[in-house]
Amino acid sequence: MSSSQPLSLRLGAEGLRALDELARRRGITRAEAARRAIKETAERERKRSGLAAEARRLMQDPAYVTELRETAAMMDELRGPR
Repeated sequence: MSSSQPLSLRLGAEGLRALDELARRRGITRAEAARRAIKETAERERKRSGLAAEARRLMQDPAYVTELRETAAMMDELRGPR
């Protein structure tokens, strides 16, 4: 990994404990644990945003909404009385 500008941040006691735990479990340095955690969080956020956009798009599709409602009704019917 190429080196870039250093970054300094104050983690506080709880943040430092979490970082130490990540580093220890993964067998890596604190710096590498911080880099990976940031990268993994950014990737999760990108995926979450993509899924939310897909859900919004689907809910605007009348055919999909109709199929969704029909499927829900069928599942309720299959479940039987409560």
